[in-house]
Amino acid sequence: MEILQQLGELFLESVPTIVIVLLFYFFLKWSFFGPIQKAMADRSAKIEGAKAEAAAAEADAQKELGSYEEALRKARVEIFTQQEEVRKVVLEERAKLLRTMRARVQEDVAAAKLRIEKEFMAAKKEVELQTPALAGEIVRGILNHPLSSPGGGLP
Repeated sequence: MEILQQLGELFLESVPTIVIVLLFYFFLKWSFFGPIQKAMADRSAKIEGAKAEAAAAEADAQKELGSYEEALRKARVEIFTQQEEVRKVVLEERAKLLRTMRARVQEDVAAAKLRIEKEFMAAKKEVELQTPALAGEIVRGILNHPLSSPGGGLP
């Protein structure tokens, strides 16, 4: 029976320790673990809220990016259309300028042909007028010039 008595005494001696440990447990739960769990729950809620906000912001950004890309595509098409119109105007002006220059050149060529024709006709008349005189000079030169020279050959 002595063992039971020793166990009883040990139990009675351990009761204050058990009570102190239990009080310490409840005190820590109330002052330390409770606020930490509350802070962790708040943190988790904020993280989830931030994730939801980030997902919403990303979705909005994707929508804005899509609208931006669509606006950019429309702007590019508009710019290309304007460039095409300007290019057509420039090509039309160029063609008009070429036609004008071609007409001017053709007029210049026609005028040059007329001038050359007139010069040719004037030169032809002059040659026809001078032909009898030149022929006479040639004949006189041949007739006045002896056929043989003292050296025995033609001059």
